[in-house]
Amino acid sequence: MLLRGGNVGQSLSESGCALVRPEEMQGALGVAPAELDRLAPSWSELPRDAWLKDGGRYRHRRHSCFVQEIATDALRQVPHRAHWQPTSYNALHGGMERWFEPIDPRIATNPVWSLLLRSLGQAFARVRPVVEWYIEAHQFRIDTAEGIGRPTPEGAHRDGVDYVAVILVNRDRIRGGETRVFEAEGIAGVRFTMTQPWTTLLLDDARVVHETTPIQPEGEGGVRDTLVLTYRSGGFQEPTSA
Repeated sequence: MLLRGGNVGQSLSESGCALVRPEEMQGALGVAPAELDRLAPSWSELPRDAWLKDGGRYRHRRHSCFVQEIATDALRQVPHRAHWQPTSYNALHGGMERWFEPIDPRIATNPVWSLLLRSLGQAFARVRPVVEWYIEAHQFRIDTAEGIGRPTPEGAHRDGVDYVAVILVNRDRIRGGETRVFEAEGIAGVRFTMTQPWTTLLLDDARVVHETTPIQPEGEGGVRDTLVLTYRSGGFQEPTSA
């Protein structure tokens, strides 16, 4: 399994994943990390995730949905809706409608936010042509206030979409948090730890499974902040589409 950031489309086509380092963001996606820094403070304002079935209090989250029209590159936010996945993709939290607080309008209407979502959508559409992308955006903060924080409590999984982008926003006073990507139908895989803000992992969800290992504190106030964006053709996941 190859992991290269220079040619995003080629990496996704050949191996089902691509790692775009912060210094490559401008060339690969047309978005400069310095511009993205304007969004980072909003991760300190995320409400706690009340849906964790393991009883943990380590995750904070916001969620909103968008539709991108590829031909015109228009991006619009849709009315707030629940996040839903079938149990076949998320055995822990699947099969139920989870309502999270929407992403702050100051973020969702920020031109840099729109540029990021649209740039990723266009990159994915060059690999798999579509008319529209149905995008779900998740802001996550995992903290270590109770000792252990679990970025993926459901374990290694797929998301039931076409493509996934996992973007590291901040990593502070923690250890652990190793990202693991493996072939869905095979044995090849890669393991690495994202440490630099705006490192971006792109995944072909049909071809690979992914997870991130738990984090532990290295001092008080340890956090791992990520932005997870999923792109799906044909509509959002909902109970009637199961």
